[in-house]
Amino acid sequence: MKKFLCLSRAWLMAFAVTAAILAGGCSRSAKKEAPGVPVLVAQAVMTNVPVRIDPPPVGHVTAFSTVTVHSQIQGMISEIHFQEGQEVKQGDLLFTIDPRPSQAALDQARANLERDQAQLEYAKINFLREQKLFDQKLISQDELDTNRASMDALLGTVSADKAAISNALLNLDYCQIRAPIAGKTGSLQSFVGNVVKAPDDTLLTITQIRPIYAVFAVPEQYLPEIQKQMRERMLKVSVIFENMTVPPPQGDLTFVDNSVDETTGTILLKATFPNNDNALWPGQFVQVELTLSELTNVVVVPSQAVQNGQNGQFIYVVKPDQTVEERPMKIGINFNGETVVEKGLQADETVVTDGQLRLAPGVKVMVKSSIQPAGTTTSINAP
Repeated sequence: MKKFLCLSRAWLMAFAVTAAILAGGCSRSAKKEAPGVPVLVAQAVMTNVPVRIDPPPVGHVTAFSTVTVHSQIQGMISEIHFQEGQEVKQGDLLFTIDPRPSQAALDQARANLERDQAQLEYAKINFLREQKLFDQKLISQDELDTNRASMDALLGTVSADKAAISNALLNLDYCQIRAPIAGKTGSLQSFVGNVVKAPDDTLLTITQIRPIYAVFAVPEQYLPEIQKQMRERMLKVSVIFENMTVPPPQGDLTFVDNSVDETTGTILLKATFPNNDNALWPGQFVQVELTLSELTNVVVVPSQAVQNGQNGQFIYVVKPDQTVEERPMKIGINFNGETVVEKGLQADETVVTDGQLRLAPGVKVMVKSSIQPAGTTTSINAP
């Protein structure tokens, strides 16, 4: 019995020692700090933000001007002086119509003038002779009037001959068809050897692409603000399009239509672009960004930092002790993945952009990436 009691005491002592060791281990584990919730963060920055129509309207590009070239005389095309698709300047020679018929008509008109001028000179001499005879009462008044009428008729004939010469010169000039505007030529509609009928036959179409228009429509509720801003300054417009390899073309809003479309409730606008690099092309579809005004010195954060709660929108702000604060915000406009914070946040404060689902006020966080400015959301989101 004594032996059994001794063994029992030994087992109790061993159990106590083991329990003490385990308790010490648990105590040390409890003292070890738990890791924070992994999150991605960004820094709020102060910048200027343009105020634009959202969503951006879709429009299309139209030529500044388009001219369809016709011949003004009938004749055969003898020469073509350009290549299809070539850019031409105003006044460049495009076509030559066979000038021989027009030259022959000019020569005939000049010959007629010389003949009628000779007849007029004879009529003048004859009238002076008849005038002397009338003064001597050797001929009647009727004979004198007849000679005067013949002379006046020849004066009219000479004037008509001069007009015919002017017309023949004009037709001869029409044999050379020149570019009425500077622009890009389209496909040929008539070729060398074709006889063109004036003015029905189309020879060519020229489009002026520098400058160029972008035509688009916006909802009518934007019209008062557009008119207000246009009274103060020229509104800037930029466009983007599919597979764009150049910076977005920049232009100015130059036209507001005189009425709202009753069927769509939109107003037609037109922007003018210099298009010096030919980035825009007639008929092209573009997305238009019309800048109405600019917010200066406003605080912006990545849009993914803004959360929606029962009491409105809020942002998790990381405090210096690496815990988060759920701070309500007054949110403004969005622009290029950034959101304007009108009230509730200061520049340079750190906000959570990813991992908000596991957060609550006072929770400790562990930043998974380096803090970046709000304007560099791409690097923030990278794992």
